[in-house]
Amino acid sequence: MRIINLLLCILSVPYFLSAQKQPNVVFLFSDDAGYADFGFQGSEEIRTPHLDQLARQGVRCTQGYVTDATCGPSRAGLITGRYQQKFGFEENNVPGFMSAVSAADGDEMGLPLEEKTMADYLKILGYRTAFFGKWHLGGADRFHPTKRGFDEFYGFRGGARDYFPYPAAPRQPENRLERGFEDYAEHRGYLTDVLAEEAAAFIERSRDQPFFAFVSFNAVHTPMQATEEDLKKFPNLEGTRKELAAMTLALDRACGLILDKLKELGLEENTIVVFTNDNGGPSDRNASINWPLSGTKSNHLEGGIRVPFLMRWPGKIKSGSQYDYPVSTLDLLPTFVAAAGGSPDTLQHLDGVDLLPYLQGEKTTRPHQRLYWKKDCRAVLRDGDWKLLRFADRPAELYDIKKDPSEQNNLAAAHPELVRKMYKLIFEWESTLERPRWLLHRKYENYDIERMDQYRKIKQP
Repeated sequence: MRIINLLLCILSVPYFLSAQKQPNVVFLFSDDAGYADFGFQGSEEIRTPHLDQLARQGVRCTQGYVTDATCGPSRAGLITGRYQQKFGFEENNVPGFMSAVSAADGDEMGLPLEEKTMADYLKILGYRTAFFGKWHLGGADRFHPTKRGFDEFYGFRGGARDYFPYPAAPRQPENRLERGFEDYAEHRGYLTDVLAEEAAAFIERSRDQPFFAFVSFNAVHTPMQATEEDLKKFPNLEGTRKELAAMTLALDRACGLILDKLKELGLEENTIVVFTNDNGGPSDRNASINWPLSGTKSNHLEGGIRVPFLMRWPGKIKSGSQYDYPVSTLDLLPTFVAAAGGSPDTLQHLDGVDLLPYLQGEKTTRPHQRLYWKKDCRAVLRDGDWKLLRFADRPAELYDIKKDPSEQNNLAAAHPELVRKMYKLIFEWESTLERPRWLLHRKYENYDIERMDQYRKIKQP
């Protein structure tokens, strides 16, 4: 019997060694943060020491893009690796703003069940998966994270909630704090810290197998709520900007707690860590700064769709490096799956690419020659360094993003043939899309269109 047990142990060694080679994945995701509101992005008034260190230990992508300038669609594209318009998730899923002409109701506003998530892919490869924080991909039970590939969930199904515990049930039931499925109970303390503590506990529980932790902070989305202790650390700031600085400091502290847990457990070397944000900062609501970019959340100028983007994998990605070609949150799913040993054949229908060969210098071409964005009649094409913005109510605008990242010099009149060519490319791409599954009130939608021009000028930090 002892001989049999010994043989079983010997035979099992290759399996465990193989499992150890699969990297863990920790995805740190912030909400509504400004492009310039981190130390590693150049801020001198908002402090982010832990994320600054992460930037020094990995690569900073200077042209990181999201697939939409608002929360819900951006998350839908990210978690599937596909343009969300291809499955009709074009509008933000905010039931209160739903248009009367839509056949859907609030329960229909979620990630379609036929779409596979990054958790689905990694779970097949033997990963333990968990989601923490803001979901915003459907409030109905069938859209729940534990039914979309995640083994564990601690967070809320909606799009925004208080950082401190609710004394009574919130007006929007989807913003209740939930553990697992329908185990509702408010937290104690400040939510940003609590989410990090829960993620760190999951990492410790899962240390002996490959794991995927998606930590989706609601910081620094409104409501603007910070602890008194954090507010006191910014005596030279006032008002909303002071609240933002304090909330960002808490976000950085939370990321630091998770990173420290990886180091404490000896998992740092074999863990891919990514930090990015869901869309540009809304400077009118949380005083964020997207400098030197024009635009904000909800519009297609660079400040609405370009975000901070960090990746660390010791020994695989050069520390302190910088990558300057455009990359997209579409790329995260194929990057994670490829690193985990997934078959490229399963990823052929995706719009993202595995970034590792590019970040490691094996491929010197662009990961994407073209990137697209669309909301209603508005659409954008980034083709190489040219960017065309199409509007329903005004002439198109054309920018050379390499020379003019602030989008101050509209070159459409100087290059009519290029405008025509890029228009046709947008039409061809649109022919591959599904119709939107729901619509928003035009009054709400037009709010951002009408205010686009006022954010065009560079806002200095």
